[in-house]
Amino acid sequence: MRLQHILIPAALISLVAASASSEETDRYRLEKSANGYVRMDTQTGAMSICEERSGQLVCKVAADERAAFQDEIDRLQTSMKAMDERVTKLENSLSARLESKLPSEEDFNKTMSYMERFLKGFMGIVKEMDKDNGGGAQLNSQKT
Repeated sequence: MRLQHILIPAALISLVAASASSEETDRYRLEKSANGYVRMDTQTGAMSICEERSGQLVCKVAADERAAFQDEIDRLQTSMKAMDERVTKLENSLSARLESKLPSEEDFNKTMSYMERFLKGFMGIVKEMDKDNGGGAQLNSQKT
């Protein structure tokens, strides 16, 4: 019975260790290049340049490249955020200006009333001129 108490936990520990080891081997991708190998960490995206020396693979982390890419990503994200805020501000400002410049219904009706009075007055003047000229016959003769 005591042997089972020792073997079961030991078996569980070895399974967990094997699983972690499997995850660790799947974490990196190794690609052949002209000067050696390039190793990429699939979890972090970090790249390493590897060379074969004395039968061993020696890798140097290319952190400066990854840092440069991350800096550019951060700069672009900041720029995009600023542009989104600016577009939102401009859209809100434009719609507010358009709404403030549109006449109210009362202003529109008042303007239409002025136009109607103007046109009635103008048509009245034209009719008066037509009467004074003898019914429009003379106007037609002047056109020809």
